[in-house]
Amino acid sequence: MNAVGTSDLRGVLRIPSFRKLWTALAVSSFGDWLGFLGQTALAASLASGHTYLAQNFSVGTVVFVRLLPAVTLAPLAGALADRLDRRLTMVIADIGRFALYASIPIVHTLWWLFVATFLIETLSLFWIPAKEATVPNLVPRERMGDAGSLNLLGAYGTAPIAAAVFALLSLLTGVLARWIPLFTTNRVDLALYFDAVTFLVSAATIFSLREISTHGGRRRTADGVVTHPSVFRSIVDGWRFMGQTPVVRGLAVGMLGAFGAAGVVIGVATIYVRDLGGGGAGYGMLFGAVFLGLAIGMFTGPRVLRGFSRRRLFGLSIAAAGVILAATALVHNLVLVVFGALLLGCCAGIAWVTGYTLLGLEVEDATRGRTWATLQSLMQVDILLMVAAGPFLSGGIGTHVLRIGDVTFPVNGSAMTLLFAGIGALVVGLVAYRQMDDRDVPLWRDFIDAVFGWHPLTGRGVATGFFVAFEGGEGAGKSTQVELLARYLADRGYEVVVSREPGGTPLGHRLREILLDPREPAPSPRAEALLYAADRAEHVAKVIRPALARGAIVISDRYVDSSLAYQGGGRDLSPRDVEQLSRFATSGLRPDLTVLLDVPPDEGLARTGRRDRAPDRLQAEDAAFHERVRNVFRQRAEADPERYLVIDARLSAADIHRLVVQRILPVLPFPPKRAPRDPLPSTAGGTP
Repeated sequence: MNAVGTSDLRGVLRIPSFRKLWTALAVSSFGDWLGFLGQTALAASLASGHTYLAQNFSVGTVVFVRLLPAVTLAPLAGALADRLDRRLTMVIADIGRFALYASIPIVHTLWWLFVATFLIETLSLFWIPAKEATVPNLVPRERMGDAGSLNLLGAYGTAPIAAAVFALLSLLTGVLARWIPLFTTNRVDLALYFDAVTFLVSAATIFSLREISTHGGRRRTADGVVTHPSVFRSIVDGWRFMGQTPVVRGLAVGMLGAFGAAGVVIGVATIYVRDLGGGGAGYGMLFGAVFLGLAIGMFTGPRVLRGFSRRRLFGLSIAAAGVILAATALVHNLVLVVFGALLLGCCAGIAWVTGYTLLGLEVEDATRGRTWATLQSLMQVDILLMVAAGPFLSGGIGTHVLRIGDVTFPVNGSAMTLLFAGIGALVVGLVAYRQMDDRDVPLWRDFIDAVFGWHPLTGRGVATGFFVAFEGGEGAGKSTQVELLARYLADRGYEVVVSREPGGTPLGHRLREILLDPREPAPSPRAEALLYAADRAEHVAKVIRPALARGAIVISDRYVDSSLAYQGGGRDLSPRDVEQLSRFATSGLRPDLTVLLDVPPDEGLARTGRRDRAPDRLQAEDAAFHERVRNVFRQRAEADPERYLVIDARLSAADIHRLVVQRILPVLPFPPKRAPRDPLPSTAGGTP
């Protein structure tokens, strides 16, 4: 979602018809959040005289019943909403919700609380699609983005307000109970009556809005029938699209894990607050803190960490939320728990907006709708099951006291359930991180760069392809081995892209002439390093990254190590400066494997001297220069042996090729498309 200015939002609100509709949405959403708090609190109150398991079950059942219509009746409601008078549909739904909420404290029984909750959520299924279908008729097409931002604000921004109002009404009820006996045992009745009135206000607002179409949409298929796939059909159709790439799989795992943990929290939060000695006011503060943190995370997290990898941020924010939830479960202080809920909401908000953005960016348009439908259906089922399971797990654990010497610790089922949920979210977040990690730069470096606004090192950037670089001094035989390996892999069906530095791009070809042609004026050492970095930046952007994104194997004759060896060692420039310059040029992209062909400088230069052409500028340097270059190559290989393959370049070309193939085949991330036509070349030599 693009950022919009305040003036843009105000401009949309200046449209009278949309302003009325948005007011009704805000009031209705406020009533819905207030109703949720009142329903769960009343469920706990009605079961207060029963066992700990019964209290957990009552709260969990309320949330379960709230979610049940979305899973079972959503397709039917969507189909009927398209055929009904939209304004009348919304008015009737609001009046129905007013009557049902008002009836809950009057009947004052658990069974009617469950029935009324189910009917309220069923009416909401008709109200929401009627509202969504109405907005495009009231707002110009170019202002739909602003209208969507306002709708999001109206739907979720009222949650903290509802929590604050619920807390105030709970305190007011406690005061009224001193003079009015009715409120002594009915502490949430006032909140429920207040909630009922909000829907009456919404109904009156919608009724006055004459601009709403009196007919539903006429979207039909060729045979005149509107089709809405069921939840199960959406899962079947969309599941295969979610499994196509690690990114989407990671998103699915992360979202399902996060919603599962959220379901557990929803199911036991009321009992958890009661275990801490808090009443309705404490529950309202906890609820409001979560949603306040959610808003803070959604609107500030991505801006503060603008340069941080979205894929990394998604998994890490879920993992952080899990750690905070687990830590909160171990704290037996309501003030600290509310603060932890605020941090938890921040992490959840960052994960939500990041996952939402990634799905829009990573999923192709042709499959985005089915992928969204699948994820939404799975998340509904997921949160429904976890809401139901959480109270049962909490009640099954029960209440205990842990004694360590003279110190006692209360061990309640609600706290232990939240602890398990936090550990589960941590594990899911780490799994999503591993699935989606797109950078091979250290995490701490990525985070610091993002916080301070420095140029981010994106590293690999994609999870596909394979990158091999051949390095070595003059006359090491790099070009020969590049050609042999490229031919070997291409014969097995791999897409192979062969390139070199400098000169792998049209711009690089011109820079190569400036850098190596002895007839050109010699640049200064610093200018030379900058020209090599310019060639490399173009090479990475125009050749290497696009090829890796396609899943190709990239083989480059020279890469970053050559700059560190020739400019950092041979020219005696600062190795740190040269490395930072190369990191900037490549954005941290490193080869998956670097093959170093090691040859003594005198033998390598003797090979170049046998060629029928004049030596280039680097080949013409003295022996001491090339010895310094060789030492830097060897030092870098010794410092990172897992990423380097060092081969004695004095071996035969066939022996070197065989050693390269033996190393590269086991680490390729994908199998060949066809079987090899020839076996590996035999050799009598061994590994040097």
